[in-house]
Amino acid sequence: MSYEMNYLGARAFNHEQSSQAEEEYDRLRSLARQEANKRNNCFERSKQAYEDGDGARAKQLSEEGKEHGRRMQEYNKQASEFIFRENNASGRVPEDTIDLHGQFVEEAEDILEERIKYARQHGQTHLHVIVGRGNHSTNHVQKIKPRVEQVCRELGLQYATEENAGRIYINLAGGPAEMPLSQPHQPYQQQPHYGGGGGYPGQQQPHHQGQPQQGKQDDIEAIVEKVLPRVLRKLGDCCIVM
Repeated sequence: MSYEMNYLGARAFNHEQSSQAEEEYDRLRSLARQEANKRNNCFERSKQAYEDGDGARAKQLSEEGKEHGRRMQEYNKQASEFIFRENNASGRVPEDTIDLHGQFVEEAEDILEERIKYARQHGQTHLHVIVGRGNHSTNHVQKIKPRVEQVCRELGLQYATEENAGRIYINLAGGPAEMPLSQPHQPYQQQPHYGGGGGYPGQQQPHHQGQPQQGKQDDIEAIVEKVLPRVLRKLGDCCIVM
């Protein structure tokens, strides 16, 4: 598995944000890329030293590469936490919505899986996922959207691209991915794409009471704390594609 570090830049924010916040996000991702380059360089030199018969030098360079890899993971962790909190803070997205702007593909996948679990536990029947249109990614190709669709298929959830192509509607309760009539401001496409099967077994009855702002913020913190260590474990086991 490869972990694709696509540079997203300031457009990772899905709302008006201060230049300081944009600069901080870019700074963290840039530092992660620098550490990745240093790591790869150390590993290449370590390989060459080993082939030249200098085992001690090869080991030294390998250890240096691992240290750069740890630093890379930490900077990416900080960037992922930062952009997630900024884009999903109380008042920026509705309670039935998650914004994945600014996340790398693997980060987005794990965050979404955790958010779906949370929705199940709280009886939520649907989820709007903001994935972006890919306008600011390499070659303008949507990268997060295909992974979100893959997650839905694997979980047996039906989904549909909304009228805004940068959003996906997921039905968590089984049945067609048709948006509730009470939400006409977020229409879905007439020809949605479906995953297999229905929703989760034992789906709780939906509740309609909104969470207090502090409660939502606590939920955001819980998702961040639970997901990111798993992301970093994946990161440590795979190759980085710059």
